[in-house]
Amino acid sequence: MLPEVLGEMRLLASGQFDSISYLTVVLCGDQRLVNRFRQEDLLPLGSRIRTRLVMDYASRDQLREMLVHAMAQAGNRKLMTAELINTLVEHALGSYRTMMTMAGDLLMAAVAKEATQLDEKLYFEVFTLPSGRREPRGAAAGAHR
Repeated sequence: MLPEVLGEMRLLASGQFDSISYLTVVLCGDQRLVNRFRQEDLLPLGSRIRTRLVMDYASRDQLREMLVHAMAQAGNRKLMTAELINTLVEHALGSYRTMMTMAGDLLMAAVAKEATQLDEKLYFEVFTLPSGRREPRGAAAGAHR
């Protein structure tokens, strides 16, 4: 997002010299976003950020706990086999977003197949390229990050 847009967002969010807040904005990004708020033109906005949650890589236990919690909140604790949960946790490489994106892709494939439980077989069907097809250059490095 351009610095000008972020500056305008600051103006739209407040009224009467910052005494009234008209808008709450949640910004998400990686370390580059945090660094942008240190730039001179974004210091006024950076100084108004009240709460910051900086997340680092999650442990395997944290990822597993998050996935199990998400399934419980969705109403189906047994949606995924234990083996699939472990596979997703391993392939997420510490990223909640990567894990949940892969889980979402699996869920969509399961819905299309009218499957009642997600397992490693489905994982390999969804995430394995057919033989003879090569992945586009750089796709492996950028996949599900």
